[in-house]
Amino acid sequence: MGVFVFLPLVLPLTAWPIARLAEQHLHPRTATRLLTGVAGVMATCSTVCLGLVMVVGTAQLPGNPLPDGWSDPEVRAAVPYDEVAGKAAIPALCAVLVACGRTLWRHGRVRRRAHRALAGLPGTEVAVLPDEVPYAYALPGGRRNRVVVTTALLDCLEPAERRALFAHERAHLAARHHRFLLAVQLAARANPFLRPLRTAVSYTAERWADEEAAQAVGSRRTVARAIGKAALVARGTPVATLAGLAAPGPVPRRVTALLGPAPLVRSWPSVFTAVGLAAWGAAAGAAVSAMSSANSAVTMFFILYAATPL
Repeated sequence: MGVFVFLPLVLPLTAWPIARLAEQHLHPRTATRLLTGVAGVMATCSTVCLGLVMVVGTAQLPGNPLPDGWSDPEVRAAVPYDEVAGKAAIPALCAVLVACGRTLWRHGRVRRRAHRALAGLPGTEVAVLPDEVPYAYALPGGRRNRVVVTTALLDCLEPAERRALFAHERAHLAARHHRFLLAVQLAARANPFLRPLRTAVSYTAERWADEEAAQAVGSRRTVARAIGKAALVARGTPVATLAGLAAPGPVPRRVTALLGPAPLVRSWPSVFTAVGLAAWGAAAGAAVSAMSSANSAVTMFFILYAATPL
């Protein structure tokens, strides 16, 4: 294994350039899928890396429940032993598991509470709440996906802008953006170096819904006005785990993008561009991270399997 077992911990740094360039030069749909995939692979590999370092580094510590054969000198010669790294990996891995567990629990709790709050309303696709606080969000799951909007926000929008709002929220539900957002949140909890990708996906998912809404209503300017008005009067969604038209973030950039031409739909950028080089760099980093963690895991398995008494 050697030093290669530590590579997945730092390889997420190779994805930083694509995080910003994808926002500017890739179609939002392509950027969301690319960044989420890279974040998921790198987060999984770094977590596996922590587990391997913990097992290898603590094999000789007193009281370790591992078989005695794992501490054999020949095994230690084949598997790098670093007590400091092994001890440090224990709280790090525990912190990752706790953080990811809390994120999943909070995500589920928010959705359950939101569905319970709407239990008394008619089971329509759109739920209009008589609330003086203007907000709107897409609520997936439950008996059916729903768009939740308050009367205060609807009163601020023109009929065409309301159609843009509903098209935007339906786009979130149709593309299951909540899954992308949850995946990058978990990735950022697993490895702090992946936080720029979480921020980027939060933006590109909104831009994806913006473009879908613009196609649905046939006017990019109408969607831009709806976003601008909603951002002025709303405070975003009630909780950060729910996607919405007035989601917190760089609203001026979203409006500027909508006032310009529609982005080109390309499955993969050309390698001869800055965004192409960044995308290939991030893909290479993810591939090396996956190969490094897989190689280390397989190597340790066979070495320790051979040292384990039958």
